[in-house]
Amino acid sequence: GDKAFAQFLTDEIKEEKKIQKHKSLPKVSGGWELEVHGTEAKLVRKIAGERITVTFNINNSIPPSVDEETQEDQKPDEQEPDLTSTPNFVVEVIKDDTKQTLVLDCHYPEDEVGHEGEEESDIFTIREVSFQPTGESDWKDTNYTLNTDSLDWALYDHLMDFLADRGVDNTFADELIELSTALEHQEYIKFLEDLKSFVKCQ
Repeated sequence: GDKAFAQFLTDEIKEEKKIQKHKSLPKVSGGWELEVHGTEAKLVRKIAGERITVTFNINNSIPPSVDEETQEDQKPDEQEPDLTSTPNFVVEVIKDDTKQTLVLDCHYPEDEVGHEGEEESDIFTIREVSFQPTGESDWKDTNYTLNTDSLDWALYDHLMDFLADRGVDNTFADELIELSTALEHQEYIKFLEDLKSFVKCQ
């Protein structure tokens, strides 16, 4: 059984490499520096007196595909539609002269992805906003967290503009999807390769 499994994995890896769009990870425009630690990625950008970091994890970032029924018009030789990774991401804005970090928890709403024509709508939303002490990795539950569900729209718009002024806008969010998808695929191939060596190991 293991032999057949290993053979299957070998073929699968070959296939996945064939459809891999990016041999190296796509860049995010706007002077962001990328650090990757396993499935977690961090983009960092410094602008006058501030450091902006965007962190996301590719685990569980591919939304479940719902509309399997509607794909009958696919050409027979087509693979399943491209999987797209839309991870939640956390933006941290650190001002050099304060000891606080403004943390904005953002995500891609599931129903928004793929509506091209609507110029007005943002492709990502802010879910929560809080202040966290700078330099502490663990979020404190004792810090007030603003949930945007019941937020005044004007305030919400200002928060979105605040992010856009720091380079986190629709273009960025699009490129983040691109980066995350490439990263997810790269990790998937690596996982298959590790699984293959594991299965072959006697």
